[in-house]
Amino acid sequence: MSEKLFSFLLRLYPSYFRHAYGHEALQLFRDRARNETGLYGALRLWFDLFTDAVVSLPREYLHARPVEGPSRQHLVGGPSFVLLASDPLGAHALLSGTVASLIFLGVVSLALTHLGTQVRVATSTIGRSPLPSSFSSEQSPPPSTSEPYQSPARAGTALLNAAERQRIVTAAAHNLRDFYVDKDMAQTLSDSLLSHLRNGDDDAATDATAFAQLLTAQMQQASSDPHLELIYSPDILPPQPSQQAGEVGPAYRAAMLQQNCTFEKVEMLPHSIAYFKLNSFPDVSACRPQAAAVMASFNRAQVLIFDLRDNRGGMPEMVTLLASYLFDHPEYIFNPRDNVTRNSWTQPPSPASNLAHTPVYVLTSSRTISAAEQFTYDLKMLKRATIVGETTAGASHSAVFHRLDDHFGMGIPETMPVNPFSDRDWSNIGVAPDVMVDAADALTAAIKLARSHPSPQ
Repeated sequence: MSEKLFSFLLRLYPSYFRHAYGHEALQLFRDRARNETGLYGALRLWFDLFTDAVVSLPREYLHARPVEGPSRQHLVGGPSFVLLASDPLGAHALLSGTVASLIFLGVVSLALTHLGTQVRVATSTIGRSPLPSSFSSEQSPPPSTSEPYQSPARAGTALLNAAERQRIVTAAAHNLRDFYVDKDMAQTLSDSLLSHLRNGDDDAATDATAFAQLLTAQMQQASSDPHLELIYSPDILPPQPSQQAGEVGPAYRAAMLQQNCTFEKVEMLPHSIAYFKLNSFPDVSACRPQAAAVMASFNRAQVLIFDLRDNRGGMPEMVTLLASYLFDHPEYIFNPRDNVTRNSWTQPPSPASNLAHTPVYVLTSSRTISAAEQFTYDLKMLKRATIVGETTAGASHSAVFHRLDDHFGMGIPETMPVNPFSDRDWSNIGVAPDVMVDAADALTAAIKLARSHPSPQ
């Protein structure tokens, strides 16, 4: 095909030129085409040929005189044409040259566009998070019983065939039957997913992300449970423990010691306002002494401010522990991930604590998430704190994440907690503040409120 196109290009030149130099030019083209392989080499070869043709054709017909015998020009790196003729330029030559030029420009443009698309696709997959924000990193799901994903080549293109879709649906149905809190509904959900698969409802979802969204919609429609979700990660999901995490390990303890349990700032502000900025709710087994020391240092405060604007969540046990200092009697602390147990109530703090009736402010931002939202939600529902700042992120983490394979996972609610405050928690809507201000201004606003209204509760 390439040689025929080159022969057509030669036909644009006068007949005497083809007779004198056609064979030599064709041989040079063959040599160069054989050596310059690949997309880049082919583009460079044809760029040289068409550029030479566009420049030489007018001069061939307008300026040069014919010379007998072969060309004595030294040819380097590819065919080049001596411009000899002085014949007038014909209309057919102009038309042919224009068409050839347009074809060449079109081919180069398409090739460059194709290469640019490949680069953008490859670059866009760098740095993506393997887990969605709606699943908490502190959860440690049990192992999946599904088969491992066997299509690493397709992970990059995010395309699925029928066998892969069937594998994912089967794994999701199996995990629902094993782990979903309502066993009757679990069977209904499993049957629904398999029925959609058999009926061909999933056939059009060849894109992995679209397929995950489709299965999520199917599960939520069948159950009316917004916490059921199936996700696709273009990166390989990390391996997860074989059982729920228990006691924290030495590495975690060392990290908490180094970071002061993520308690960033503990200080007494003017007018006896205690300020506590904590960026997570760490594990109680590692940080109970530090938490107790902080709360004891605030014992004489007139106002207590918890700054959760940069808090990324943590352990519900620490939520309950800190909340216990704010009541003089047991109060139920709602946790969307746990059934009701004796640990769901606050415990009386030490007899020396004087914080049970101290006015409390909680600072929030759109980054406040997970256990920090639980702390904010419960204190607001119990009318124990004034919330100042922005609406929180809206991630209740009520579902436990199950890794189906290298690229697919699903959130499955495994418990049925009791929410005595409302018919829904903060999932997807966040906790709205009592005083809405920009997060950057929340501390100033809370201090102003505290000084103006010493007892807002």
